[in-house]
Amino acid sequence: MIWSLLSSRQKEDVPCTIEVENTFESLHAHVRLEGGVIIHPGDEVLVHGEQVEVPYGEKRVFNRMATINRAGWLERLWTRATGDIEFMELCEFSFSERPRL
Repeated sequence: MIWSLLSSRQKEDVPCTIEVENTFESLHAHVRLEGGVIIHPGDEVLVHGEQVEVPYGEKRVFNRMATINRAGWLERLWTRATGDIEFMELCEFSFSERPRL
């Protein structure tokens, strides 16, 4: 009961634009939420609709709906506190003169 009060999530549905490019110059996918919506630490975004497939050499734009699950204040605080640690796990550091296999 206490956890549900501390981590209550609000849902918000917003339109979004998906831009996918699959060319020699670039391979990327960007999601832009419409209406000036801001995503905060701990928030989750789910884009609705069918799977996006773009053949090689093409760039396409899709319009979809997305649901934002807003993090509660406790989740937001936890995400800020642990975010740097989780990011550092993605980095690989080496102080040797040559890489080892």
